[in-house]
Amino acid sequence: MIRVLMVCHGNICRSPVAEFILKDLADSEGLSDLIYCESRATHTDEIWNGYGSPVYPPMKKILSRHGISCEGKQATLISRTEYNRFDLIIGMDEENMSVLRRMFDGDPEGKVHLLTEYADKNKGLHIEDPWYTGNFEKVYGQIEEGCIGLMDYLKENRL
Repeated sequence: MIRVLMVCHGNICRSPVAEFILKDLADSEGLSDLIYCESRATHTDEIWNGYGSPVYPPMKKILSRHGISCEGKQATLISRTEYNRFDLIIGMDEENMSVLRRMFDGDPEGKVHLLTEYADKNKGLHIEDPWYTGNFEKVYGQIEEGCIGLMDYLKENRL
């Protein structure tokens, strides 16, 4: 089984959308037993007294329109122990990548990647934080493209 961790700033917009899109793709291709995915935050902005916020309503609505449920998901903070638990740790932007590289001592095993490394059209671009920009549909499209590319990569190289 390949274990994937999606990471963004607050774990209420980008990373949970990536988590649930990848889970949906794995399910639709009959690979749910081979691909495991979770998501985390790099900051505690959406976590109070150990209780995390749910997926941000505009992103939850977009997922729902695509037939994807994220019920029960709450923001969770990443920890150093995740490095040993996951095979790939996927960030959404340079700020996430910087935090992950520092947290994981420079990523000695090469597990940390930007989601758009797997994209075609938006290859290498950073996925903006829709909390600040309001571009929820655009961000969903970028994440979906990255997840489709990641799924292709996993099928070709890891499974």
